[in-house]
Amino acid sequence: MFSLTIADKQVSVFPGRQAEQPVIYLHTFAAEGNAVADLLRCGSSQRCSLVTVGGLDWQHDMVPWESPALNAQDAPFTGGADSYLHLLGEQIIPAVENLLPQPPSWRGLVGYSLAGLFTLYALYRSDYFSCAASVSGSLWFPGLSDYISAHQLRRRPKRLYFSLGEKEHLSRNPSLQAVRRCTEQTAAWYRRQGITVKLEFNPGNHFQQAPERIAAAIEYLLSGGA
Repeated sequence: MFSLTIADKQVSVFPGRQAEQPVIYLHTFAAEGNAVADLLRCGSSQRCSLVTVGGLDWQHDMVPWESPALNAQDAPFTGGADSYLHLLGEQIIPAVENLLPQPPSWRGLVGYSLAGLFTLYALYRSDYFSCAASVSGSLWFPGLSDYISAHQLRRRPKRLYFSLGEKEHLSRNPSLQAVRRCTEQTAAWYRRQGITVKLEFNPGNHFQQAPERIAAAIEYLLSGGA
């Protein structure tokens, strides 16, 4: 494993063991990356290189446009996803892949919570990734379903993975109550476009077993190639 700091983002790279393997980019909280890497080493014999990006301003970097805070204790959403995606594509990806022994066979993008929202949005604003996973993704975000139906993907993904905790919609917040319906509708939308989609429900709420859920998403992406 080696680490980089790029524009205040902490980038950790867990190289694969063979040449011409895929690389998976994961936006994550600091501690989750190591846990996911450990799970992948056990489950897939490290059939990919894993790149984790931390140090994110979640309410800015991971959201596509401005929106009010969910409650009085939270910061508002300030819509910096396009700016961050430029950083990812122009600086982070080249820096990482210049350090790998060979170019990756393909790239995947994975995110949890607001990073799961970013994962979908990135498919409409770039052609970097050939498959993607939104794990407990914030697909309730205002305006997302309208955006998806009105815009074209820059690159048709080979496969998409969605998952959600069975209790995530049991929230007092009206926006969060919509997360299951929005996730199911989003998965169905991509299926109608002829894209291979897996939707999985996990026990628990939004905060349970995040590394395990992320590792399962990555395993699914790796199982089909791209």
